[in-house]
Amino acid sequence: MNLKTQIKEYIESQPESKRSDMQELHRIIPEIMPGCKLWFLNGNDDKGKTVSNPNIGYGLRTIKYADGKTRKFYQIGISANKTGISVYILGINDKTYLAKTYGEKIGKASVSGYCIKFKTLKDINIEILKAAIRYGVEHEKTTNGKPPKRQESIR
Repeated sequence: MNLKTQIKEYIESQPESKRSDMQELHRIIPEIMPGCKLWFLNGNDDKGKTVSNPNIGYGLRTIKYADGKTRKFYQIGISANKTGISVYILGINDKTYLAKTYGEKIGKASVSGYCIKFKTLKDINIEILKAAIRYGVEHEKTTNGKPPKRQESIR
């Protein structure tokens, strides 16, 4: 099964409220990241054991481990969870940045060092979510973990 079919089937397998929100996010994120690489992880490890919720990824980053090994992975990810949807913004060195910058402005959501979790899109300010995603994408382009030169203003 090809990647686009896997993503489509994953989104369509969600209950209606999550399905329409996942479809909207799947439309919005590639607009923010034109031409980005798509990923689909089914949540299983190499042995077929479930280790996470399935997720859709966008973009490409290189993770460098302490032992010097590297691995390619996505920059932005979305996943349905028990109570709603998680948006993962990976590669931001300051693990307090998302919560400090977007936490109070985004609406009814839980914001951690790399994840914005909410029940439904109508509970959050989608423009603030887009700003957080844009920041994550720009931040990944910088070197040495320095913030990007252009920071989006948010109100």
